[in-house]
Amino acid sequence: MTVPDSSASGPPVPDDRAGHEGPAGPADVASAPFAPAGGPVRLDGPWTHRDVAANGARFHIAEMGEGPLVLLLHGFPQFWWTWRHQLPALAEAGFRAVAMDLRGVGGSDRTPRGYDPANLALDITGVVRSLGEPDAALVGHDMGGYLAWTAAVMRPKLVRRLVVSSMPHPRRWRSSMLSDFAQSRAGSYIWGFQRPWVPERQLVADDAALVARLISDWAGPGKTEFPDEAALGVYRRAMSIPSTAHCSIEPYRWMVRSLARPDGIQFNRRMKRPVRVPTLHLHGSLDPAVRTRSSAGSGEYVEAPYRWRLFDGLGHFPHEEDPVGFSTELINWLKDSEPDR
Repeated sequence: MTVPDSSASGPPVPDDRAGHEGPAGPADVASAPFAPAGGPVRLDGPWTHRDVAANGARFHIAEMGEGPLVLLLHGFPQFWWTWRHQLPALAEAGFRAVAMDLRGVGGSDRTPRGYDPANLALDITGVVRSLGEPDAALVGHDMGGYLAWTAAVMRPKLVRRLVVSSMPHPRRWRSSMLSDFAQSRAGSYIWGFQRPWVPERQLVADDAALVARLISDWAGPGKTEFPDEAALGVYRRAMSIPSTAHCSIEPYRWMVRSLARPDGIQFNRRMKRPVRVPTLHLHGSLDPAVRTRSSAGSGEYVEAPYRWRLFDGLGHFPHEEDPVGFSTELINWLKDSEPDR
């Protein structure tokens, strides 16, 4: 069977605004297993939910605090709620903290195409502009980290500082997946995503049980109880919203299928441009999805102050496995780097 191009249209796109966020109506969501308070996306908390328009689409954000903008970018298989610990911590520290749902995930629009990293990075910088800010410190985890690297190269004037967790620089990721057998094996799920439609069905089968298994497998021994059943239930519900699984997988399909295509080769060349903003690179020492060795060489692409921080004993989700330690490291670095305003 021929594998469809990643730009092909996905399944029908639902409207997932508040009160209509999933396959069932509000009453069904409230009574369904693993349903958190506030629905599968707009979960209650000290933050405020709203939508912003950017790059031809609508993006859901959760925000709180005032001060220099810190834009938080989630990874797979999660959504904005992964930053629930950092939002109040950053706000208390004097920052305007905003966590956005990437295109196709959570409460953001599920468009039929636009899942290549260049366009997704323009989503991010477009949100910065829509928020009325001149620039932002980008904090990205996993796929969000990949896109944060990309945005810092493509729109350097809009990126004030860069923080990446659990993800190497795009060129480093490419070389590791192609030449490092251990990393290729660790990222075997990405190769599996290249099959048509099967991965989508697997992600949502049995109330998205695979999402819970992936998060549990990728988390390290940890200093906290993450992931507990409540958190896993939140992520399972969010992935079960129609079209989310398809849209979540599309960026990974582009990353692999474009390796030998002109657009992928051009993107890889574009990423040769150095990152010229202060960069903090964070990683769990026991991350089974992205090996430490794969990320550690990313500093060669940064022509600015670069700090590498390894969290001992943590896995792929250091911001959730040790939220206090992660937030402390993040805030201290941001305060050290921020100019007086």
